[in-house]
This record gives sequence, C-alpha cells and structure tokens, in this order.
Amino acid sequence: MKIVIKNMVCDRCKLVIGNIFADLQLTPLSIELGEVDFGEQTLSAAQLEGIDAAIAPFGFELIDDRKGRLIEKIKKAIIELIQTRDEFSAIKLSEYLQIKLHRDYSSLSHLFSSVEGTTIEQYLIKQKVEKIKELIMYDELNLSQIAQRLGYSSLAHLSGQFKKTTGLSPSHFKRLKNTKQRLPLDKL
Repeated sequence: MKIVIKNMVCDRCKLVIGNIFADLQLTPLSIELGEVDFGEQTLSAAQLEGIDAAIAPFGFELIDDRKGRLIEKIKKAIIELIQTRDEFSAIKLSEYLQIKLHRDYSSLSHLFSSVEGTTIEQYLIKQKVEKIKELIMYDELNLSQIAQRLGYSSLAHLSGQFKKTTGLSPSHFKRLKNTKQRLPLDKL
C-alpha cells in the first residue's frame, strides 16, 4: 500500500515523516517525497486517521483522491528537477513531465491549473526563484553561474523573472542577505 502525503518537499520532510511513523510503530518500505510505500501491508482506516492526525501539526496531510495525488506528483517532479540536478536539463518541462508521469502534458496542465489556480510554468518559476535565493545565500556561485545552472538563456532573463516574482533584483537581494526573503517550498 502506498500513501500520498501533501507538502513533503525536502529531505527534512522525509526525516520528520520517518520519525512520525517510528513513533506510531509503523515501518514503511520506503519514504520518498510525497509518498510512503508500505509494500504489501495494508493500513486500516484507524491507522490512516492516526497518521493524518500525527502529521497535521507539521503541515502535512494525507491525500486520498486521484486528482490530488497527481497534483502532488507534478509538484514532486518539478521540485526534483530544480533541486536535484546540477545542470538544468535541456529537455522541455512538458516533455519531462510526460516522461516522468506517463500522461499527456495538456491534461496535466489543465488539471494543475484548475486545482492550484496557477499554471505549471508559474509553479516552476516560483521553484526556480526559490532555488536562486538559496544559491545566492550560499554565495558559492555568481549570478551568471546560477543563470547557467538553472537553464536561463541569459542573466537578464534570470534577473527579470526574479524581479517580477520578488520585487527585488538578484543583486539587491544578495546585498540584503535576509533569510526572511526565502519561502518554505510548501508555501509556494
């Protein structure tokens, strides 16, 4: 049995969920972003209610409808694309999602927009901007290197998207070095 959990966006989320399951004396086979696999083990309704109650204070929730599961898979795929790749892939987002989720992009896009109230592309931009903020805070790469790493055609394109999203230029944000400017990924 697999369960889908909303708002799992990073390795710390996986750690928190793992600790919760240990406290509940449940042993999943694997814990991935947005998904916990119990293999052949079936959980009772009472166990699922207990899980939902235990994860809620940490900002997580169980997703039990098919549309919600697919939305979380889309978000997970985009987060993985941004967070885990050293160089942003040359593949188009639409192709990446079709390959990753085995679904037609237009249906994924329509579902995402209707449920989330924003487009997949806008969600991707928000994720990229948060990654830019993270990389600026680390101060290991200059803005040109960040633009290249995240697949921007130019520094001007990165700067334009960043300013449109945050109201600040990347260089102004860099001068501020204010961690309050970063948003948790589950709040995007």
